[in-house]
Amino acid sequence: MLAKITSGATVGLTATLVDVEVDVAEQGLPSFTIVGLPDKAVEESKERVRSAIKNSGADFPINRITVNLAPADLPKAGPAYDLPIALGILVASGQIAPEIDDALFFGELSLDGSLRHTNGILPMTYLARIKEMKRVFVPKVNETEAAVVPGVEVYAIDSLLTLVRYFHKTVEIDPAPKISLKKLLVVREAEFDFSEVVGQEQAKRAMEIAAAGNHNLFMKGTPGSGKTMLARALPGILPTLTEDEALEVTKIYSITGNLPEGESIITKRPFRSPHHTTSRIGLIGGGTNPMPGEISLAHRGVLFLDEFPEFPRNVLESLRQPMEDSVVSISRAKGSVTYPANFLLVAASNPCPCGYFGDTKRACTCLPGNISRYQHRISGPILDRIDIHIDVPSVETQKLISKSEKGKAECSKEIQKRVQKARDMQLKRFEGTKLKSNSEMSTRNVKEFCDLSEDCRVILTSAVATMDLSARSYFKVIKIARTIADLAGKKEISSTHIAEALQYRPKTE
Repeated sequence: MLAKITSGATVGLTATLVDVEVDVAEQGLPSFTIVGLPDKAVEESKERVRSAIKNSGADFPINRITVNLAPADLPKAGPAYDLPIALGILVASGQIAPEIDDALFFGELSLDGSLRHTNGILPMTYLARIKEMKRVFVPKVNETEAAVVPGVEVYAIDSLLTLVRYFHKTVEIDPAPKISLKKLLVVREAEFDFSEVVGQEQAKRAMEIAAAGNHNLFMKGTPGSGKTMLARALPGILPTLTEDEALEVTKIYSITGNLPEGESIITKRPFRSPHHTTSRIGLIGGGTNPMPGEISLAHRGVLFLDEFPEFPRNVLESLRQPMEDSVVSISRAKGSVTYPANFLLVAASNPCPCGYFGDTKRACTCLPGNISRYQHRISGPILDRIDIHIDVPSVETQKLISKSEKGKAECSKEIQKRVQKARDMQLKRFEGTKLKSNSEMSTRNVKEFCDLSEDCRVILTSAVATMDLSARSYFKVIKIARTIADLAGKKEISSTHIAEALQYRPKTE
């Protein structure tokens, strides 16, 4: 007898339907074969399914069993096909006769028949919605993750036995209650508050602009000046995720298995801080079966690269294309996948190997050649792709010990209000487009959304000549000026906004 169960597979961040066809033949020697480009995890499902069926009180047929995962040319990976394979065997052997034409099944089985946490539930549930399937059956532990998708009834089951009893109509399973995304989304609680950072007013201002417009930022300063503290305080002023952004991020975390168990969605903007020994594949993504890297896990959030020049040259150079296109494409012999990588890069560096070049308190011990080689570890094309460049000098001792400085600095909560207001202005401005922030504007978008007065054009013309700005830097200055105007609540960009934006270009240009 032949049975067909509908499941799915993920390719990159998109999901596609997979038909699990099970044939239990009455003739032939007993065997259990899985075809359709299964990987090792899918092959091993034979033993998990066999034990799960027996330990659930059902009979495992002593027949020739053939399982085909169609389409056959699509590689199948992971243990999520356990549930549809087990169900297909029970249907093909005549032990249950459910009506499942409108349902999708997805889940990993334990040997005792219970269902384990399974990666990729959110894309699978969205696939069911897109294909207009009414029901989706997922593990109980993934219930909240699937319940955020509207238009699909989610049935969360704890074991294969429960599913069999449900189809025998001896137990009832109610669809999981839907979860409202809007109520879940919050601002991330940062490790540090901006009120705790003494001095560094220019750096705080630059951080505010970066958060408001999603602009990449590069900090250079002596050890102990507060670069890392500023970066780790940044999540506290980032705008709240929109519903679309939250779903984009959650898909990545769902596929990679980084979604915390029991949580339905990523509610806060990500903050990723990989060590400088991270490999190119770890940062960009890839592998035999390509998976997202740190830049994709930082999508719609912050990627903090401390000790920026210490990263291997080939790793830093691999950031060029993702920083420009906001996506990363990974090509392998088996095929190509594209992952989103729209992140806010915050990089921090010392000015020299010893860290004290240009410091007023301590003398630098580095030779001129060593300083030059250290600074040139970061290539010009990478620096040109970073919008905001700031120096973070050491804090004066008097400010550190002064009681009057305590409680004087503005807290993160107040800064976040301005950032959120500016980002809301951008979302309204870009309504009807795919743009979410000023940094995403193309050259055409800049000309459309950033009208410049004659005074602004005069300042920019002079800056191009005196600062030797590249075409990319020229448009980055306008984007930053647009963000500064948004923070001030102004519809038009003024010459003061352009002047401030020019201050954040590197002094070497």
